[in-house]
Amino acid sequence: VAGGAASGKKTVCDMIVQQLHDQRVVLVNQDSFYNNLTEEERARVQDYNFDHPDAFDTEELLRVMDKLKHGEAVDLPKYDFKSYKSDALRRVNPSDVIILEGILVFHDPRVRELMNMKIFVDT
Repeated sequence: VAGGAASGKKTVCDMIVQQLHDQRVVLVNQDSFYNNLTEEERARVQDYNFDHPDAFDTEELLRVMDKLKHGEAVDLPKYDFKSYKSDALRRVNPSDVIILEGILVFHDPRVRELMNMKIFVDT
């Protein structure tokens, strides 16, 4: 599920999860895969473009999504927007349905190829 910031992606995802109540569903948020900022980047965070594809660790996102698709449990990073780094992990078990949500989840063709369905939210 892709779309601009504050476009309603989370609302759409919540509605999908409610409709799939009989199935195991995991929601993976692209925000979890922001790169850790360097000390220099943190000092100038007001100039950092969080809406650019290079702001994300796409390789880690691909690794996590591939494991989930193959029925493996994964540890999802949890990005902290106060420290601008991943500071914790959240264990996610294999699920029947994997929902990937974020502003740029359609940008990389390798990520798109992992998807069975694509939804773009435009409000």
